[in-house]
Amino acid sequence: MDLPTFFPIVASILALLIVQLRFRSIRSPNRRKQTIFSINHHKIPEPCFPLPFIGHLHLLSTKEPYFRTFSTMAEKYGSIFSLRLGCKQTLVVNSREIAKECLTKNDKVFASRPNVAAGRYLGYNNAILALAPYGDYWRNMRKISTLELLSSHRLEKLKHVRDFEIYSLVKNLYTFVKKSNGSIEVPMSKFLDHMTFNIIVKMIAGKRFSGETINQEDSEAWRLRNAIKDTTYLCGVFVMADAIPSLSWFDFQGHVGFMKRTAKEMDFILDKWLCEHYKKRDEVESGKCEDDFMDVLISMFEEDDEICGHKRETVIKATTLVRFPSCLATAIYSYHTFFLLV
Repeated sequence: MDLPTFFPIVASILALLIVQLRFRSIRSPNRRKQTIFSINHHKIPEPCFPLPFIGHLHLLSTKEPYFRTFSTMAEKYGSIFSLRLGCKQTLVVNSREIAKECLTKNDKVFASRPNVAAGRYLGYNNAILALAPYGDYWRNMRKISTLELLSSHRLEKLKHVRDFEIYSLVKNLYTFVKKSNGSIEVPMSKFLDHMTFNIIVKMIAGKRFSGETINQEDSEAWRLRNAIKDTTYLCGVFVMADAIPSLSWFDFQGHVGFMKRTAKEMDFILDKWLCEHYKKRDEVESGKCEDDFMDVLISMFEEDDEICGHKRETVIKATTLVRFPSCLATAIYSYHTFFLLV
């Protein structure tokens, strides 16, 4: 068969396939439900002239905080409008009443979280509760966190940790002032930061670090503090590939590489703690020990358990990571305060 005859036949076949697929999508009873954008898209104002590929990203400047940019847009377009951040359709709400309606009456529509680089690389492939998509896994881990880890009973059992650290704070302050001959400036922020850090780590993994250890370079405490600091920062950065997935192959911002290095450092520390807990439980005759959050999580899952596609160790480490308040607060602030991606 010569080429001039072959091409019309191929084109006809492709045309028939396209028509068939289009017909099936129209007739299918399981077609995708309409979203708020598809239902009333003509009623939601949107800035003019979105650019190809980047959409309205050019309207967001690093010289001005995003909330000020959104506030200026709200004055022009109203209390609710949409933006195209790359390929992501974004709804911006600037009204207390509309925000309340989104989080109460339509909470299931906005309950999920976008699949972003921070969740994939820092959050153990979205196993971390703060960045996990809404579904069975998120509901189960939220239930475990609420009833087992952060319940009044659990916090009461760990009250001795807080009492001891407060006592240590007062003791360290007394020693610091006593060593000075006269009036001296007391770095309260440093002392309070050290106390808070030890309370969190003690409740999570049963560990405690002295002031000298924290400031000692390459020590476990020093590496942990730097890893938490980097994780906090990276949960708040904007990764271009989150808005334009076609750019994921090229990390020109350097954020993804930084995330991978930080995740490796954090995973090394958490994996070490987890192995120590396994060893401690093997040494205990009963095999049950619930001194901290890691012990509780180990007791809840069997050795070969797989939770919604995530291995037991991954779930424990991801849930441990999200217990650090700074990481959790930054993640929620960055991805849910001003806009919701759907």
